[in-house]
Amino acid sequence: MFVAASTRCWPDLELQASIELLQDLDFTAIEIAIHESSTHCRPSDVLSDEDRGIQLLRHTHRLEISGYSVELGSTGEQHYTDFEGICRIAKATKVVNIAVPSSEKGTPFNEEVEHLRRLVAIAEGEGVRVNVRSMLGCLSEDPDTLLVLCNNVDGLGVTLDPSVPLVAAHENPTAGKTMAGGKGFDQILKFVHNVHLRDTRKDAFQVSVGQGEVDYGKLVTQLEREKYTRALTVDMTPMDEYDHRVELRKLRRLLETLI
Repeated sequence: MFVAASTRCWPDLELQASIELLQDLDFTAIEIAIHESSTHCRPSDVLSDEDRGIQLLRHTHRLEISGYSVELGSTGEQHYTDFEGICRIAKATKVVNIAVPSSEKGTPFNEEVEHLRRLVAIAEGEGVRVNVRSMLGCLSEDPDTLLVLCNNVDGLGVTLDPSVPLVAAHENPTAGKTMAGGKGFDQILKFVHNVHLRDTRKDAFQVSVGQGEVDYGKLVTQLEREKYTRALTVDMTPMDEYDHRVELRKLRRLLETLI
């Protein structure tokens, strides 16, 4: 295992400025967010000139790229065409893991399965692995649904976010009960290829490091049991009342003591 940081930690900065700040905070690996809603790296920009996009993404000041988090703005067949382009870029930049969002709650399960199967098939053609992110308000919020998705989509992995079940348990005690404290992680751990981390309370998705309820030590132990060797990705956005550099440094140091 190793500690990485998402460029989403600095959502309002240009990509290179975000990378430089993370390097200054002694991170050695990064996950680059390629989100259409972002200000620093949009899929439409890197796809409009793939060679230029590859050069942009390669300029990481020698930081390892642990993966890409991808949110496309396109729909229909164009979505899959764009995703194929992202996978070509991932292959060219020697990135294996791509995290993708889950569909919102209420999406027919079979529709989500077919969508993810297409993404996995496209990615495998370029030697890339697709991981669906556990997300609040989405099908992937529920670990049981995540498990069924992985069992129905060969080759699909998971980007685990322990904050999601903590908040879900508070908002829906019946659905979230088994996940409280990480108890329900065991069933999906074998599919986990990435982890997103911040500190969280049941009533607040992100709080200052040390003021939440995420049991990092227990999570690391569970991952070690599955021989997990990939990234623990710090994924925190700035909070007005706290020094963001201090928060990121605190969580990096905490995680490094555990691995």
